Amino acid sequence: MSANTIIDTAPLGALIRYTDGSPKPPARFTKKLAAWERSNGVGRLVKKEPPRPYPTWTAPASFTLHEGNFSSEGVILVTIMRSHSADSRLVFEVAEEPTPGQVRVLLDFGGNTELLHLAESITAAELWIAREGYRNARLQVVGDEGDGAGVVGIAA
Repeated sequence: MSANTIIDTAPLGALIRYTDGSPKPPARFTKKLAAWERSNGVGRLVKKEPPRPYPTWTAPASFTLHEGNFSSEGVILVTIMRSHSADSRLVFEVAEEPTPGQVRVLLDFGGNTELLHLAESITAAELWIAREGYRNARLQVVGDEGDGAGVVGIAA
């Protein structure tokens, strides 16, 4: 499916697989393998952004995937996020959607919503918020998005 389809239909928290369709090179070709990995991978959908108008041009809609963290002794040193625009030539697919009952920890800023964490329960989400210190985060139960009943509210 296209990047536009991901923007229109994929829920926050879904695992998105993307590819350019080329075969994976052998490991001994390290530069070719690194280039291939930039166009083929998987990540969790954490943000969708609408088109942004600027004085001389309009940036297309885009979405951001969280691909992983590099940590040392329990401290995250680097977070790998990759953004794809709606006009991307890559092929995308939803590999896994969040299961009903999971809880999204969301943060609203700049008119957009970003997924901070996907927890298994409300208790786990509240513990994560307490540990990480996000005061303005809100919780949303997966499966209850349509009627607003799944929004738990502002977490303290």
